[in-house]
Amino acid sequence: MADRVLVTLDGEVRDADAPLLHADDFGVLRGDGVFETLLVREGRARTVDRHLARLAASAEAAGLPEPDRDDWRLAIDLAVEQWGKDREGALRLVYTRGRETGGGPTAFLLVTPVAERIEVARRDGVSVVSLERGFSVDLASRAPWQLLGAKTLSYATNMAALRHAESLGVDDVIFVSSEGCVLEGPRSTVVIARGRTLLTPPPAQGILPGTTQQALFEVAEQRDFAARYETLRPADLIVADGVWLVSSVALAARVHTLDGHPLERRALDREVEELIDLAVDTID
Repeated sequence: MADRVLVTLDGEVRDADAPLLHADDFGVLRGDGVFETLLVREGRARTVDRHLARLAASAEAAGLPEPDRDDWRLAIDLAVEQWGKDREGALRLVYTRGRETGGGPTAFLLVTPVAERIEVARRDGVSVVSLERGFSVDLASRAPWQLLGAKTLSYATNMAALRHAESLGVDDVIFVSSEGCVLEGPRSTVVIARGRTLLTPPPAQGILPGTTQQALFEVAEQRDFAARYETLRPADLIVADGVWLVSSVALAARVHTLDGHPLERRALDREVEELIDLAVDTID
């Protein structure tokens, strides 16, 4: 059983150890492209429609040609079939502007095993440091060319933030705006519980719309929870009845420590985490 599966959008299964990208691909030279990451579980990619919709929105924001969703669905099905039913996987959809010399966009899919750090985060939760992101909550509306709500390949700042957290002995990061408003994690959406109300910062504040968070909110409202978007500050997280970093592959990583402050584990935690599992299993 292969430890990686590589498929191109033309439906060809490639050797994952063989070269694929040209050296002048804009995705490599400038991070000029967009991507999505989906969870593969029990032989099925989860929340496919939501991820393809966000891929299309990111492509539009970046000025890339509109992706053909039917072609992507067929390629996803092939990649998942090749991966098999007996293990989880992380499926990346990558869509770049293509080569500097022209010839159209580059598109491929890669399935890899779920990282060990994700298994640990699901089981044990994470410690988090809050870091200033360096922009205001209204920057997205004032400067759309910043692509703040798009999932682009330009992840250098996010990865630098995670390395900084690691140097502090901390697992993950929550970004805050220049006004001190909670934004998001480098690879996750922040969700808190206040009683039986789930809250997350509004995407209009320059936050990537979370596919798993959206699915969670849809399921939660059917299970005696309220769910809404609201401006949050770090103090709201300290006094919350639960804080999670929510993402497509990690699902729910409970925040047990924020800026050195231990956060109590509440009876509600398990219920919310089960809701997230239910959301990715039932909502598309």
